[in-house]
Amino acid sequence: MRDRVSSYVALTKPRIVELLLVTTLPAMVLAARGFPSLWTAFATLVGGTLAAGSANTINCVVDRDIDAVMHRTRRRPLARQQVAPANALRFGIALGAAATLLLGLGANWLSALLADGAILFYVFVYTLGLKRRTPSNIVIGGAAGCFPVLIGWSAVRGDVGWPAVVLFAVIFLWTPPHFWSLAMRFKDDYAAAGVPMLPVVAAPSAVTRQIVGYSWAMVAASLILVPFGAGIVYTVAAGVLGAGFLVEAHRLHRRVLRGEAPRPMTLFHASITYLALLFAAVAVSQFV
Repeated sequence: MRDRVSSYVALTKPRIVELLLVTTLPAMVLAARGFPSLWTAFATLVGGTLAAGSANTINCVVDRDIDAVMHRTRRRPLARQQVAPANALRFGIALGAAATLLLGLGANWLSALLADGAILFYVFVYTLGLKRRTPSNIVIGGAAGCFPVLIGWSAVRGDVGWPAVVLFAVIFLWTPPHFWSLAMRFKDDYAAAGVPMLPVVAAPSAVTRQIVGYSWAMVAASLILVPFGAGIVYTVAAGVLGAGFLVEAHRLHRRVLRGEAPRPMTLFHASITYLALLFAAVAVSQFV
């Protein structure tokens, strides 16, 4: 029973869910200009967890063939045939239904609708539509990972305000540098699976040039939040963290131009730290 439960939990990709929650709660704090009600926070965070788990589970069902080929993903439950695909699909749909009800009844139906939109976008636009067809897959498909800020804001305010849109843009522009640095490390995996990630189909210098470009755009977008009352803590954090991110992005590009080992995982791990600290600053600023 423990192994079975562990397999179903693994289908939801908990580490990805954690990163999504890191962006949800600060968006709620910003919307409330303080801490939101405990019930709203609970319903939104649990509902968001279920929605993300639903999307990730269905993604595992669709991608089970390429997951079995790639070294990075071959230990996933469906790739190892620990869970039947039909059972995993039912599990994913059930999680989505539970998320819809919890968000709709516990927060509001706009939040529930946005969560459903995120699931459908991730499954049908990214996984089924783009992932195996175009190098722009993660640029467009990555928008699915930006929905939590909209869900968090709407759970508090009942609408989608401009600060939430700015945070959406920050995550949208953050996703390509984050994911392409990972894809550079596992380029051979994606090539073997026939997935045209940008590092598979483009020269390393072209990839790192785009990483630098998106990094600058991301930092610029993060500063747009300042006029919307982000606060002094956020303003300082956005400047310092953004500068650090740009240093790492340019360092990666220079290594590639010099023909050195690129070490893209340094930027990948730095990108996770950047996003976590930036959104922590969003929340902390509302109490300073």
